[in-house]
Amino acid sequence: VLFLAYFAMQVIYARRKHKISPPETTGHPEFERTFRAQANCSEYFPIFISLLWVAGIFFHQGVTAVCGLLYLYTRLRYFQGYAVAAQGRLGPLYASAWLLWVLVGLALAGLLAHFLRP
Repeated sequence: VLFLAYFAMQVIYARRKHKISPPETTGHPEFERTFRAQANCSEYFPIFISLLWVAGIFFHQGVTAVCGLLYLYTRLRYFQGYAVAAQGRLGPLYASAWLLWVLVGLALAGLLAHFLRP
């Protein structure tokens, strides 16, 4: 939640810096990149938190916590990179997508182990 609040604050600062009033979502390219980065991170947060919970409950809390922290770090790097240049988002984007797939795998493994036990 703190990450989402940080991202939202960055959009507010970019709006003020470039004098773009709500509800406008276009204007200076730096503002548009910051706005898009915030929106993208917000869109993926429900998926991330759901996978984190399921993997933590059914697989292993420690492994899941490490994956969760790495995911949050890659999303922060994504946001920072995207705000500077559109190409700056690509490396962290791929890393965060990979971590989401790892969480999917952990969640599935945990669910299968839980429900298929003899």
